[in-house]
Amino acid sequence: MPGRLRVAMMGGGPGAFIGAVHRSALRLDNRFELLAGVFSSNHERNRQSARELYIEPARCYADVAALIAGEAAREDGIEALIIVTPNHLHFDAAMAGLEAGLHVICEKPMTMTATEAVALKKAASQSAGHFLLTHTYAGYPMIQHARELVARGELGALRHVQVEYVQEWLSEAQGEENRQASWRTDPVKAGAAGCLGDIGVHAFQLAQFVSGLKVADVSASLTTAVAGRALDDSVQALLRFESGISGMLWASQCAPGFENELSIRIIGEKASLAWAQESPNELWLKPLNAPGQRLTRRDDAVSEQVARSVRLPGGHPEGYIESFANLYQRFADGIQAGAPPEWLPGIEDGVDGMRFIEATIASSQKDGVWTALGGGESDG
Repeated sequence: MPGRLRVAMMGGGPGAFIGAVHRSALRLDNRFELLAGVFSSNHERNRQSARELYIEPARCYADVAALIAGEAAREDGIEALIIVTPNHLHFDAAMAGLEAGLHVICEKPMTMTATEAVALKKAASQSAGHFLLTHTYAGYPMIQHARELVARGELGALRHVQVEYVQEWLSEAQGEENRQASWRTDPVKAGAAGCLGDIGVHAFQLAQFVSGLKVADVSASLTTAVAGRALDDSVQALLRFESGISGMLWASQCAPGFENELSIRIIGEKASLAWAQESPNELWLKPLNAPGQRLTRRDDAVSEQVARSVRLPGGHPEGYIESFANLYQRFADGIQAGAPPEWLPGIEDGVDGMRFIEATIASSQKDGVWTALGGGESDG
C-alpha cells in the first residue's frame, strides 16, 4: 500500500480560517501527512504556529525557497506543497513548487493576473508535479451528480445558467484587526478584484463545472457599497457561453441576512436543476409539466464515480469539510494513478478564472460592454 503523501503548508497558521479547513480535509482520509511549512512571514508567529501544529522546529522555514531547499535535502522530504496565503503570494510559491517537481494544492484565485496564470500553466505542463485548485464546491456529491445529469442529456438542450454567491460578512467597514477582511480588501494583497476574486470566481467555476460549458463573454458591473473600500464588494454579470446560451452571475459580500448563500440553477428544454450550498445534500430536478423531484445524497442512487464522494449513509448530513476532503482524496488517487481525474479543478480552471476576473473588470470599467474572456471587446 502506498504511504501517506508528505506535505508542507504555506500560510494558514492557527487562526487562519482556510488553513484550518485544509488541515481538516487532508486528515479525513489519512492520505496526507503535514510535516513542514511556512505559516507566517512574522518569525515569532511562524514558530508559534509550527509548535501548535506539532511541526518539528527544523521543518519550520522562513520562506518557500528555504522550505524547498531544506526538504529536498531530506530522505523524507515533502512531496506536495499546499498554498493558503493571500493571493499575491500564490504565483511565486506555486511556480517554485512546480519547478521543484512538487505537487501543488493552491487556493483560488490561482494568481493575480491572467498572464501569471498562463505562465503557471506552462510550468505545470513541464513539471512532474500535479496541480489542484481548491474550488471547494466541485467536491459536493450532489454537484457532481448534477454535472452528470446535464452531461447525459437529462435536461435536454441547455437554455440558461443562473448562479449566485451572496454573503453579509463585509457589509460594514472592517478594521485592521480583522485579518481575514483586511487582506481581502487590500489591492496589494488581493489584486484588482475584491468580492469578484474571493467568491465571484467560485460562482463562475461552478457555472462552468455543472453546465459543462465555457463562458465566452461577459457584460458586468462591479460596485462598492462600503465607503472607503478600495475594491468591489458586489458583482453582477451577464454571461454568454460559447454554445450561445445565456447566464447570470451575482456575487456580493455586503448583503445583510445572507450568511453563505451559494446557489445554482441550470435551465434546460426538458427540465431544470437547482442546488443550494446551505442545503448541500439535496438537488432538485424539475421536469417540464411534472412535479419537481427532490434528489438526496445516496451512494445507491448515483454513479460509481459520484458514490466515491459519499461518505455516510443517506440522511446523515455531510457538508463543507467533506467536500474539501473529496478534492484531497481524489488528488491523492490521481497522484498514485499518474494523473488526477478529469473533473478535478486544476490549472485550466485557474486560467479561466483569471480571464473571467480580468474580463469582468474591463467590462465594468466600460459600463458593461460585452468583453471576451480571451481579452478585448466582443460584438454585443
